[in-house]
Amino acid sequence: MTPRDHDHPVSPERVSAARAGVLTAGEAGRLAGLLGMLADPVRSRILFALSAAGELCVGDLALALDVNQDQVSYALKMLRLARLASFRKDGRVVFYRLSDGFPHPLLEHCLRQLLTIANPEADDARP
Repeated sequence: MTPRDHDHPVSPERVSAARAGVLTAGEAGRLAGLLGMLADPVRSRILFALSAAGELCVGDLALALDVNQDQVSYALKMLRLARLASFRKDGRVVFYRLSDGFPHPLLEHCLRQLLTIANPEADDARP
């Protein structure tokens, strides 16, 4: 059975609203790729660190995250390729920051809210 075989929706209004609000396949693919960037703990922690500090060099990020500089460097490379982070040079030191237009409120609100929703300890506290 294909999606087109189902020509009698239970709620035509809701089906129409869903069609109007759904992402295109291309948009969904790009979003999945960006969310995949956040699937790595070092990369996601770097985003939060840069959001809090403004900009940091690799060594300072490694200290802040308690990981090695190689992990930070690779994560920053991936974040730069995804255009989520940018950099500036000051002499021999390279400072990284979130890209212009990065949705700081999204990071702080949505991602922290998702952490709260998906908190397994919260499930243990429920009656």
